[in-house]
Amino acid sequence: MKSVKVVDLRDGLRFDKPVYVDGDNVFVPTGIPIRQKDIDWLTRFEIEEVRTDGEPVADHPADAAAPLDLEGLRDLAGGKRSLDVYLRAIDVYEHVSLDVADGKPVERPPIDITVAQLLECIRDDRVEMIHLILMGGRTERRISASVVNVTILSTIIGMVLKYTGHRLIQLATGAFLHDLGMVKVPKEILRKKEKLTSDELNQIRTHPIHAYRVITKELKYPDDIGIIALQHHERWDGQGYPRKLKGEDINLSGRIVTVADAYVAMINERPYRDSLIGYSAMKNVLSDNGRHFDPRVLKAFLESMGIYPIGSVVQMNNSAIGRVTAIHAEAPLRPVVELIVDEYGNQLGERDTVDLLAKKGLFIVKAVDPRSLGLPPETGRA
Repeated sequence: MKSVKVVDLRDGLRFDKPVYVDGDNVFVPTGIPIRQKDIDWLTRFEIEEVRTDGEPVADHPADAAAPLDLEGLRDLAGGKRSLDVYLRAIDVYEHVSLDVADGKPVERPPIDITVAQLLECIRDDRVEMIHLILMGGRTERRISASVVNVTILSTIIGMVLKYTGHRLIQLATGAFLHDLGMVKVPKEILRKKEKLTSDELNQIRTHPIHAYRVITKELKYPDDIGIIALQHHERWDGQGYPRKLKGEDINLSGRIVTVADAYVAMINERPYRDSLIGYSAMKNVLSDNGRHFDPRVLKAFLESMGIYPIGSVVQMNNSAIGRVTAIHAEAPLRPVVELIVDEYGNQLGERDTVDLLAKKGLFIVKAVDPRSLGLPPETGRA
């Protein structure tokens, strides 16, 4: 493995093999561009060189290192940066979890860089990051992608709840590491298709404790971050685990991750993606009735995503059909809709956008699957 001096790196440079920092810690995966902010981070921490078996490449496909089905994402307006960061975050979590499972030492720099980049993308364009959660397609690395999705959604909820600065970084970091303890659970239990025994169930329920220990003891993060992982399976009604904490005895950031984790699990239940998936999961989460989730966090979640999340295909009271392109936090039932089919049943070539908050006479009747209307499935994709 050869060394590359940091002073020789430049914004946008890619390598055909992973680039490492501090031993075996991935700095950038195969084909993912190095950004100026990454170089600035290395300089700030006085890191003079990185190491790689690869060579610099030009115009390398952004998805070369990650087996994701990216259909529906390539046309995101200005979304290249968000997609690169999203893929890199999945790769970084994959490496971190494998190292923890193998008992190898894990360093913090790749985690901190990943969290900082996700925060930047969320601040720059929250809509694109929500698209990545809802319309990202299938991935062979489903667990790692789910963790990144929980991180994005938790951060967005935190922003609605006025998290700023260091507190927001702690929330995002805790969300990124919240499920790390699952690698300590025997694989035969995780893969078992039959009903789990009480002993096997108890072993799974130890994973928040394992995550807390890795975060605070091995990675040396503060307790405020470890607590998020420790408490993300506690329930508002006190029936969660591992400590059966109740209500506001549960850390607020932990309560945020609980909601995000549940939503992401619901959208992962189907082996395919369609425009109903976000709406169905939203409806299920909001029907909780104070059992699992903090009502205050649910309200912020609703403001973040809307009743009809971005990408949902909906039918209006005049029979027109459209795709949700933006939401109003103060009026979640009245999003902005791009018309696909007009009120007379004609499929539109050049599509008009309707803001239902301004058009008082129009309202959504239901969410629909475009395939049930004879429309191509990609109609519902971003």
